[in-house]
Amino acid sequence: MTAAQQPEPLWEPGADRIEQARLTRFHDWAVDRHGAPARSEADPQGSYAALHRWSVEELETFWESVVEWFDVRFDTPPTEVLAGSAMPGAAWFPGATLNYAEHALRSALDPARADTPALLHVDEEQRPDPVGWAELRRQVGSLAAELRRLGVRPGDRVCGYVPNIPQAVTAFLAAATVGAVWTSTAPDFGARSVLDRFQQVEPVVLFTVDGYRYGGKTHDRTQTVAELREGLPTLRATVHIPLLGTAAPEGALEWADLTAADIEPVFEQVAFDHPLWVLYSSGTTGLPKAIVQSQGGILLEHLKQIGLHCDLGPGDRFFWFTSTGWMMWNFLVSGLLTGTTVVLYDGSPGYPGIDAQWRIAELTGAHLYGTSAAYVMACRKAEARPARDFDLSALRCVATTGSPLPPDGFRWLHEEVAEDLWIASVSGGTDVCSCFAGAVPTLPVHTGELQAPCLGTDLRSYDPQGRPVVDEVGELVVTNPMPSMPVRFWNDPGDARYRESYFEMYPGVWRHGDWITLTSRGSVVIHGRSDSTLNRQGVRMGSADIYEVVERLSEIKESLVIGVEEAEGGYWMPLFVQLAPGAALDDELRDRVRAALRAELSPRHVPDEIIEIEAVPHTLTGKRLEVPVKRLLQGTALEKAVNPGSVDHVELLRFYEELGSKRGGRADRAG
Repeated sequence: MTAAQQPEPLWEPGADRIEQARLTRFHDWAVDRHGAPARSEADPQGSYAALHRWSVEELETFWESVVEWFDVRFDTPPTEVLAGSAMPGAAWFPGATLNYAEHALRSALDPARADTPALLHVDEEQRPDPVGWAELRRQVGSLAAELRRLGVRPGDRVCGYVPNIPQAVTAFLAAATVGAVWTSTAPDFGARSVLDRFQQVEPVVLFTVDGYRYGGKTHDRTQTVAELREGLPTLRATVHIPLLGTAAPEGALEWADLTAADIEPVFEQVAFDHPLWVLYSSGTTGLPKAIVQSQGGILLEHLKQIGLHCDLGPGDRFFWFTSTGWMMWNFLVSGLLTGTTVVLYDGSPGYPGIDAQWRIAELTGAHLYGTSAAYVMACRKAEARPARDFDLSALRCVATTGSPLPPDGFRWLHEEVAEDLWIASVSGGTDVCSCFAGAVPTLPVHTGELQAPCLGTDLRSYDPQGRPVVDEVGELVVTNPMPSMPVRFWNDPGDARYRESYFEMYPGVWRHGDWITLTSRGSVVIHGRSDSTLNRQGVRMGSADIYEVVERLSEIKESLVIGVEEAEGGYWMPLFVQLAPGAALDDELRDRVRAALRAELSPRHVPDEIIEIEAVPHTLTGKRLEVPVKRLLQGTALEKAVNPGSVDHVELLRFYEELGSKRGGRADRAG
């Protein structure tokens, strides 16, 4: 692409913003201390590209520089940075010992910051409630001492059935303090879904609430808690957090009693690869994968992401709408590592109105606000006007994840939030609890694109033969190890399931399961999941591209497109649409959908059928169920195609099961 053909960016950081970015200061320091390539003030894009290239070509030097820049404290120093670079099996900082919680709480030791907020909690009453750094450290010290008194030892599992509240953060940090392994789900998960996760890891302590408030309603969870206690025979203790004000059930301990003491935390020094937490895959086609990530790996990866890519540090406020059942909660809490105030919102994303999250950003003075692409598009459809209705003057960046942010979402944020707004569409995964590509504070933003691959991540796009491609769609792969890659899956003998999940297609290379395009100017476009990819006449298409066009139509609330390979070489591509209230799926609307896809994408993107549905089925973390629906349409029975406990409304799937059965029946008769 020539200079004349380069598209104009939607936004560019000004010279002052580039100079003040923590990434810029790190770059200049790394030039002097570690031989990184020099930065050019006249060419920010080329400067970042050179820094990124250095970070992957000199991988050990780069991560050593991260340790030094962020003053990571090793109680026992490592013998080397990286023992072997093969994947899986690379060992980071062997011999080193440290503690994640010690780093997360060290801002409390600064007298000037001890009483400033570490956490800002907001619920649907929308009154920010601060928890100071010194108070958080005191609570963690008290709770950690009680966990040790209960016999919790390094490596034991501690679980939380809790919403996004300060007590969840305290419980997690106390578990990390003693070297225990944290795992959590949100309280809107049913008992079966929670047990599918927690039973795998055999926890010894359960932190739980009596219920929660969501959408203006109170949801009692006492019966579910009783089922969890019954279904987790390894529990030694249950800790009751009375969010609704009820008394502790028989045999449970009271939260207030365990956090009352004024005790300085004693941080267990554990190996770099000692488990920090267990996260779970969506579990749509079986038991969720129990993904184990390490204290040291998460510490380094999140310092890099939050401190450099998100440009957050002391004095900043970090808000991401999330729940404790999604990896973004873990990522959000890691804002404490950089001394950033973390905003915890416990409530519905759209209560009392669709603009609720913007109100929280205003109330808390958030500098970086993260949300889902789906929420941005819902605000656009509802014609929300955040800049008009709220004071967002503190807001520097809006970040999105969960699914690709369509171009219209970029334009809406630019027009309705602020023209001088850094829009960071990011992409990563639970599997690494981080981002492969996304936010770079010194780079321009192009509509519909992620700014660049992240430092230390050798992100590539591979064709089916394993060859790297540029400016064309390929598989998202990472060719070098990252510290936050799983150390293992829980109960996975010989790492068989781990290897199968990421390294089967391209041995020694991490295949993530997304279709991407790496552009020749260094940006990244995400096209959707590759395991549900549409492939017509040898042309691969991402589902996200179709959703972006179809859901621009005001009559369509949400959609689901599936490509089904049929017997004897046939291919069927239906588009399922959930209509907006008052809309009707008539021939005129069908024609407009087809015309829009043909004009904006290609004739191959036009579906074979457009079918109205009640609603689009999702995982419990909000992802469209493309792969299970495809299996149902291919004739797989529901109980074999999906784990019902992983789905928001399993009854929605009966429609696809019946449709698949009917189509299979026709094929049988035709044969």
